[in-house]
Amino acid sequence: MDYAEFPAPAELRHLVKAAWTLSVGGTTSDSVNHVATSDGCIEIIRRLKGRSSWDGEQPPVFVAGLTTRPAVLRLSGASEFIGLRLWPWTWNAISQVNSREIIDRWADLAIAAPDFTMPDNAADAFAAIDPRSVEPASDRIIDAILKSATVNEIAGRSGRSPRALQRWFERHVGVAPRIYLRLLRFSNAFNQLPESGGSLASHAADHGFADQSHMAREFRSMSGLPAGKAKKKAIGPFL
Repeated sequence: MDYAEFPAPAELRHLVKAAWTLSVGGTTSDSVNHVATSDGCIEIIRRLKGRSSWDGEQPPVFVAGLTTRPAVLRLSGASEFIGLRLWPWTWNAISQVNSREIIDRWADLAIAAPDFTMPDNAADAFAAIDPRSVEPASDRIIDAILKSATVNEIAGRSGRSPRALQRWFERHVGVAPRIYLRLLRFSNAFNQLPESGGSLASHAADHGFADQSHMAREFRSMSGLPAGKAKKKAIGPFL
C-alpha cells in the first residue's frame, strides 16, 4: 500500500487538515483489509480505480464520518483513492447532512453534499474548499479547539461559557466537546508515536493521558491494537 499525505496550506488549516492519496497494490482480483483509525476529521473520498467497502459497497465518491472506533475497510487490489480530510465544522458548512448523522458510517457524497465537487487529483483538492466556508464568528473557537487539551482551555481561549460551547459543538461538530477532544488526543498520540525504543510512558504523559495504561486502553479502543504494535503497522492513519 502506498500512502502520501499533503498538509493543508496555512490559509486553510482551520478548515482542512490534509489531502492524501492511497494506492493498493496487486491485481483487481485481490482483496485486502485495512483498518482506518480515528483522526477527528471527516473524509471526502474519490475512488479512482477498483472497489471499496465498509459495512457495504461504496460509490465512487463518498464521505466518511467521524469514527470513534476502528473502521475495517475492504479494498480491492489495484485500487486508487484521493481524499480530503476536513474538520467537522467545515463539513457542516458545505453539506446537507450534519456530521452527527454519519458518525462511524459513510454516505454517498451526491446525497450528503450535492453541491460539492471532489476533484480527481490531490493537487486540486484544496482548491475545492472556499476559505470563507465557515462564518468568521467561529474563527476564535476553532483556533481554541486546535490549541487546547481540555474543555476549560477551549472556554478560556474562546471566551464562551460551557453551555455556549455545548451548543456550538452540537451544531458544528456533532459530538460533545469532551468526546471530540478525546478523538483529537488519540489522533495526535497515534501520529506522533515514538520510534522503536522510545518511552511510551513519556509519550502518554506528553499527550494528556493519565498514564501509560490509560493510553493503552484508548489505543485498543480506537485502533484495535496496543500502541507498540500500532506503530509497527501504521501507514498514515491506516493499519
